[in-house]
Amino acid sequence: MTEGSGATGAPHPFTDEKLHDAGLDDPHALAWMEAHLPEFREQASGQRPQYWILGIGFVVGLAAHVGGYLLRSSVATEPFGLLADLLYSLGFALWTGVVLVFFVQIWPEAKRRQLKRWLDAYEPTLRKKARAGGDQASRDDRASTAR
Repeated sequence: MTEGSGATGAPHPFTDEKLHDAGLDDPHALAWMEAHLPEFREQASGQRPQYWILGIGFVVGLAAHVGGYLLRSSVATEPFGLLADLLYSLGFALWTGVVLVFFVQIWPEAKRRQLKRWLDAYEPTLRKKARAGGDQASRDDRASTAR
């Protein structure tokens, strides 16, 4: 069983040694961590780090692509020409890869989450409407049997 899996009798995942390794054995660090815990939870559960990495990859790739293009057009000697071609190709692959990830993974996932939020908001309304319709039908049944 892995440490901290939540099983009965399993050791607590935050031992003194782990706190020391993480730099959290200082009481001030622990207090700061407790004060900022909601922000850490939000960042850990969200996709913000992924967006930052993709953004940095896009900017670095575009800069390498442009730099490689400029270097390739200005350098005539062979070793620097090869380096310029490699930089140009690396930059092109990096920024186009980020664009591909955006259209294949990020955008469809955002749309899926949006549709899920819409459905989650619509389903209670549908149930409320069905309950209201069921109440109306039961009142109609009572009225027809009372006649």
